[in-house]
Amino acid sequence: MRMKIFAVVGCTLVLATACAEGDKDDAGSTPAPTASVLPQKLTKPAATVVDDEIKPSPAEDAPFADQLEYELRRRTVKMAHTEGETTATCPSNLASTRSTRATCTTTFDGLKVEWAVTIGDNAAWSDNYVQYEATPNTGILTRDGVAGYLYGNNKGYIDYALCSNIPEAVLVPLDKDTKYRCEVVRKGKKPTGFSNKVWATKVGPRSY
Repeated sequence: MRMKIFAVVGCTLVLATACAEGDKDDAGSTPAPTASVLPQKLTKPAATVVDDEIKPSPAEDAPFADQLEYELRRRTVKMAHTEGETTATCPSNLASTRSTRATCTTTFDGLKVEWAVTIGDNAAWSDNYVQYEATPNTGILTRDGVAGYLYGNNKGYIDYALCSNIPEAVLVPLDKDTKYRCEVVRKGKKPTGFSNKVWATKVGPRSY
C-alpha cells in the first residue's frame, strides 16, 4: 500500500507569514507614487486552474523519497500558479522517521527552490499517512500565474490587467513586496495609472 504524506498546515508549525497573510492589506493596497500607466498587458490565460495531480506521479510502492519529491513538485507548481516543467530531488535514503531533517530541491522551468524538510509523526488515524513540514527558501512569481490570480480574483468585471513587465518566471523573496505592480482595468473603464504591489506566497501570487 502506498504511504501517503501531507503537509502540516497549522499556524504553529509553518512560517508565521502564512498565518498572517491578511495583515498585508496596508502594504499591498498603497497606490503607486506616480499615476503612470503600466506597460505590460496581461490577458486572461488559457488555463487558470492548475491540475492538482501533476504528471508523472510515483507508483503505489515507490520509496518515501520519491513520494515526497512528488508532493514538493505539486507545491512548487501551486506557488507558481501555472503549469511548467518541474523536477524534484531529495536524498535517496530519506526515511519517514519522526524528526528526520533534509534539504530537497525543486525546479520550475529551470528556477531552483530549496526546501527545508522535517518529517513529523504518522497520522493518528493511519500509519500509512506521514506528516511533514517543508519551507521553501524563495518564492516563484510567474506572468501567467499573476494573470490567473487577477482574472480569477476579479471575475465578472475585469477587462484586462496592466503590469510592470513581470517575467515569464522569476525568483522573488517569499511573502515580501516585490518591485512588480499591477492594475486591474474594469470593463468599460480606462487605466487610472494607480496600481497594487505584487508578491509571492507558498500558495500562489497575491496583489492588493
